[in-house]
Amino acid sequence: MRENTLKTKWARGEATVNGWLSIPSSFSAEVMAHQGFDSLTVDMQHGVVDYQVAVTMLQAISTTGVMPLARVPWNDPGRLMKILDAGVYGVICPMISNRAQAEALVQACKYPPRGFRSWGPVRASIYAGSDYGDHANDDIMAIPMIETAEALENLDAILSVPGVDAIYVGPSDLSLALGCKPRLDQTDPPVVEAQKKIAAACKRHGIVAGIHNNTSAYALKMIAEGYQFVTLASDSRFLAAKAAEEAAAVKKSAKEGKLPAY
Repeated sequence: MRENTLKTKWARGEATVNGWLSIPSSFSAEVMAHQGFDSLTVDMQHGVVDYQVAVTMLQAISTTGVMPLARVPWNDPGRLMKILDAGVYGVICPMISNRAQAEALVQACKYPPRGFRSWGPVRASIYAGSDYGDHANDDIMAIPMIETAEALENLDAILSVPGVDAIYVGPSDLSLALGCKPRLDQTDPPVVEAQKKIAAACKRHGIVAGIHNNTSAYALKMIAEGYQFVTLASDSRFLAAKAAEEAAAVKKSAKEGKLPAY
């Protein structure tokens, strides 16, 4: 089976950089796959990506050694199993708030006797290898999102569930849960404290801590605080930010008389 390089790097104590795909395009996914990310996550929750397009995006990612992941819309066994069959090496699942929900997530991602995942790795066995079934339970990752007040209260219980490989902090929803405005790269004390609490709990349990960031500077700060799995913005954010920057630079020069009026 194709190596899960994320797990290999995490086992060595390394931090990994994840990219985020919200544009429903195999070409943009392919472009992102060639930019040096360790992994790419197809966002099927808040992006505009449906299942069929997600499969083509995974095919584009497979032109590289980048690890393919997906964020599913909900803790729904049918959706979880189907995207796993498409070949992702891990699923990030939103709104996991207690042990029972974390156990349900893991069981949907694992074949019997460790879970109840149904057999049918149609593309996964092509992408990962013909021996997929022999190794999937160990190599495919279940990653709960920690983003509610209830999840903070049940953090140790969630992290103690066998089969939870990592967790992923959703800063915006976590901010809302703590009475703050939803945003990335948080500086509001309640959210900052919660993020530190999560990192410390993950260290106690030997679980990888992941978090979504808007900038590289904040991602580096999170790595210093113990996060090994950091996401940088998203394809759509990169596109918008760079386009706005370049357009503004030209317009500013024109208005200052450095270029002919347009």
